[in-house]
Amino acid sequence: MKTIKSLTEAEIAELPKLPDEWKWARIGEIHILKSDKYKGSGESLFYVGLEHINKDKGTLTEDVKVDEINTVKNSFKKGDLLYGKLRPYLNKVYLANEDGVCSTDILVFESTPSLNLNYSKYFFLSYKFVNDMTQNSSGVNLPRVSTKYLQEYPFPIAPLPEQRAIVTKIDLLFSELDNGIANLKLAQEQLKVYRQAVLKKAFEGELTKKWREQQTDLPDEGDLLEQIRKEREEAAKSAGKNVKNIKPPTEMELAKLPIMPKEWMWVKLDYLGDLGRGKSKHRPRNDKILFGGKYPFIQTGEVKAANHTIKSFEKTYSDFGLAQSKLWPKGTLCITIAANIAETAFLGFEGCFPDSIVGFTAIENLVVKEYVYYFFMGNQSKIEAFAPATAQKNINLNILENLLIPFCSLPEQQTIVQEIETRLSVCDKIEQDIETNLEKAEALRQSILKKAFEGKLLNEKELAEVRGAEDWEPAEVLLERIKAERAKTERSDKT
Repeated sequence: MKTIKSLTEAEIAELPKLPDEWKWARIGEIHILKSDKYKGSGESLFYVGLEHINKDKGTLTEDVKVDEINTVKNSFKKGDLLYGKLRPYLNKVYLANEDGVCSTDILVFESTPSLNLNYSKYFFLSYKFVNDMTQNSSGVNLPRVSTKYLQEYPFPIAPLPEQRAIVTKIDLLFSELDNGIANLKLAQEQLKVYRQAVLKKAFEGELTKKWREQQTDLPDEGDLLEQIRKEREEAAKSAGKNVKNIKPPTEMELAKLPIMPKEWMWVKLDYLGDLGRGKSKHRPRNDKILFGGKYPFIQTGEVKAANHTIKSFEKTYSDFGLAQSKLWPKGTLCITIAANIAETAFLGFEGCFPDSIVGFTAIENLVVKEYVYYFFMGNQSKIEAFAPATAQKNINLNILENLLIPFCSLPEQQTIVQEIETRLSVCDKIEQDIETNLEKAEALRQSILKKAFEGKLLNEKELAEVRGAEDWEPAEVLLERIKAERAKTERSDKT
């Protein structure tokens, strides 16, 4: 095994100052890098791949298991430290609780009596170490940190009792931090449930029940039908088109639907505006001639990523592309019908989109477009259920045209939208607070690690206790003992 040169006085002078009893050394001076291999004979063994180690956590995922091993792997024993050298920014570190084999992209450091590998594990998880490994990795698609760089990296050694005390305190602080994070994530899940409850009640008429009780001139079903007829005729006339003939929902269809307020009725979405698929007559659809002009071209991913309104885009259509397609007006409600079904967002500008997106333009005096938007938000899973059980799920335009939606007077729609937005804005504020606190929690985790390896985590009382331990000795003495143990192990491996 190659000898690792100690840090020079000049190199140590460039490093942060450590407490008097601590010592800087290179990782390779005190950690024994194992080279034990399992040759892959088809035996079933506990296997750890990079995908089985949680990012930033030092723990395994629930997917890790005993597997049949047919290729060469690194072997490890209980107590060994595993470090993923591939894509070091993913921060994959694990202290083994069992014997097993692991990917050859995982380095294995051997457990020794004079070094607390839990202490090493936390050092490997610290931000500066992860950042330095990332900055000094090589390879574009599969960046790896070199074993040489890792072995020569400076490592702060504390006296062994202090290492144990630091690990115990980190464990305690991280446990409290993890409990707080778990509570924040639980609150996030509860917010999701609340949001859906708001949308459900909105379209059952519950949010505007008191509002309706205060009204004296609400239209009945006949009035609503007449209003629909009149506004559809006006819209068709303005567009220079004939009124589209739409079959009303059948008694059988209506019988399957929930009961709603007597002032409401079920109508097909097609009654309330214009629905049409995005299109491109030209084939293939990804032909370069279609792209590169000035007309925004929206994709399903941009609809999904948008929060209410699409404000950015990656691709544009050329004049040729536009001639094969259509320029939809600003404010069009985009509805995805493939991949992520029934995701919705409004166009924040004029734009084109493919046939995996349907555009809906509401008849202004008939329906509030945000009312339709929130209906889709609250019923996405139900709409998605119309898709056939195939690998590539999708629905067609006909399903959306015949989608039944609760319909009420325009003033009540406006009130419903206002009630929804009032409640959801409170949710948004709480959600932002949760996200901020989650970010603070992760920052605190790194702050704890930073203090730990600067020798600032333990207070004076805790330090006094560890200095009274029977095996306390300055790190300089500990380092020499570790080197001796390491040399003895290496000689043993050669014989």
